[in-house]
Amino acid sequence: PPKKPAANPFGSGKGQKKVKGRRHDAQYENLFESSPKNFHIGGDVQPQRDLTHVMKWPKYVRLQRQKVVLNKRLKVPPAVNQFNHTLDKNTASQLFRFLNKYRPETKQEKQKRLHETAEKAAADREAKDKDAKRPIYVRHGLNHAVGLIESKKANLVVIANDVDPIELVIYLPALCRKMGVPYVIVKNKSRLGTVVHQKTAAVLAVTDVKKEDEKELSTLVSAAKANFTEKYDEHRRRWGGGVKSQRSTQKLAKRARLAGTTLAAVQAAQAGAAQ
Repeated sequence: PPKKPAANPFGSGKGQKKVKGRRHDAQYENLFESSPKNFHIGGDVQPQRDLTHVMKWPKYVRLQRQKVVLNKRLKVPPAVNQFNHTLDKNTASQLFRFLNKYRPETKQEKQKRLHETAEKAAADREAKDKDAKRPIYVRHGLNHAVGLIESKKANLVVIANDVDPIELVIYLPALCRKMGVPYVIVKNKSRLGTVVHQKTAAVLAVTDVKKEDEKELSTLVSAAKANFTEKYDEHRRRWGGGVKSQRSTQKLAKRARLAGTTLAAVQAAQAGAAQ
């Protein structure tokens, strides 16, 4: 038998009452059947959710985050807090452009230079004395840098602010000031490490520079003296930390509103009670 065409879902239109506004009656009910999802075991696929807050992070990540929070909450002594005052971005960019001109040789470059020097020396003995000078580059290594500072051979010392443990470099600003050597504190020990072909570097020391770069070095030295050497006494007295969490701040603000005082007055009262 021939197939019957599907019935018109809207009807023939005869004998129907006209309703003003939105038309919603029995003729629309079966057009789209509802199919609610079942999220029980073995049912529909669960929707994607942001599970960052329930994720168990690796231990080293948790330790890093806890350390940052503790450094904000607890009182930080001035000797440690001075490493939070780093060189500004523009001067730091200028400093690293300068340091990249004096990157140390790689093993291959050193081997090539020594090989060429040996060939010249074999051809001409006088060339041996002329080419015996080592190229100028920045010095790295904590013990080496300390020796250069104590002997006053360093013209500029660059210290990383995130050395761990901090005790490795905590004495360097005082030593530089005592010996009259300008120093700067910059962000990121790995950035210092890239200059000397290492993963990280705690400290770099600039000893000698080429004649054409002396003006640039003097500019950096004057910036170092203005930002660090001359402000050493100020940094030595300034404690860090003591920053409350958002929850604690809101709690104190609520307490201040109930007491009819300001938030600063409540915080001052708490500080006095703690002392």
